[in-house]
Amino acid sequence: MENIQYKKVKEAKGLQVGETVKDFSAVDLNDNVFTLGEALEKGPVVLIFYRGQWCPFCNKHLKKLEQNLDKIYEKGASVVAISPEKSEFLKRTADKTKASFSLLYDEGYKIAQAFDVAFRPTKFERAIYNKILKADLKNAHSDESQQLPIPATFIIGKDRKIIWRHFDPDYKKRSDVADIVNNLPVKSSN
Repeated sequence: MENIQYKKVKEAKGLQVGETVKDFSAVDLNDNVFTLGEALEKGPVVLIFYRGQWCPFCNKHLKKLEQNLDKIYEKGASVVAISPEKSEFLKRTADKTKASFSLLYDEGYKIAQAFDVAFRPTKFERAIYNKILKADLKNAHSDESQQLPIPATFIIGKDRKIIWRHFDPDYKKRSDVADIVNNLPVKSSN
């Protein structure tokens, strides 16, 4: 049916600390447009890739971030979480996690690919996600490839350079709020 070669989880490496991030725009759960460049004018951005509303590890991680947002905001940073799921599914994430930060729809996996975190789970994994966890990947995403992002966290400085990252192909291992806060630059007084 398809001859496209998708990355395997071990082939995605993620952008490295010091690399410059290209500007991007994406719509949030309310169809508002988020633009990275505009957000960076206000301060650093904590950018989180997550798999979807069906993922218990993602929901736990986003819930923990929500509970500690004030510590991130005190450093002058903002938080965005990016998923390949369409807005109706982003709304489910918001309901489950009470996330008040931006949840963005990565249409066509463009952002995940730009950050080198996109991969395609094995056929067995896709079956588990769809049947047991009810991920509905083909309908929740922009196409039927069923790609996912490695759940990575990047701190992007105002100069668009990556200051810090948490990148682990093991979806159970997530960034810790204390590590995020400790790696955010000191808030400038301007």
